[in-house]
Amino acid sequence: MPEAVADGPFVELCEVDELWDGDMESFDVEDEEVLVVKVDGEIHAYDGICPHQSVSLVEGNLDGKVLTCRAHEWQFDVLSGISVNPTGECLRQHEVRITDDGMVEVRICPKKPRD
Repeated sequence: MPEAVADGPFVELCEVDELWDGDMESFDVEDEEVLVVKVDGEIHAYDGICPHQSVSLVEGNLDGKVLTCRAHEWQFDVLSGISVNPTGECLRQHEVRITDDGMVEVRICPKKPRD
C-alpha cells in the first residue's frame, strides 16, 4: 500500500495494451524512475530503483510475482512491493489508473520522511 496519499497530477505513461502480462517497463515521471509491472492482468507502479544499491529494477528478473534485482538479488513481491529476501524493506508504491480510452496513468506518491 502507498505510504502516503498522492496529491499531484496523473501522468500518462502508455496504452494498457502495450503492457503484456509478466512485463515490466521503466518510465521517467517527475524526474523519478517508475517501474510499471503487469501481473495477472493488474498493473502496479513502484519506485524503479532498488533501495539497496540504487540499481534500476527493470534490469532485474521477474519470475511470476517475484522481482529479483540484478545487482545483489534482493527480491520483492510485485503485488505489494514488500521485500521477500531480505525481509523488512518495501518499495514505494504509486497510484495507477486506466483511463476510459485505455491509457495507463500514474501519480507519484510522496516519499515517507526518514526518522
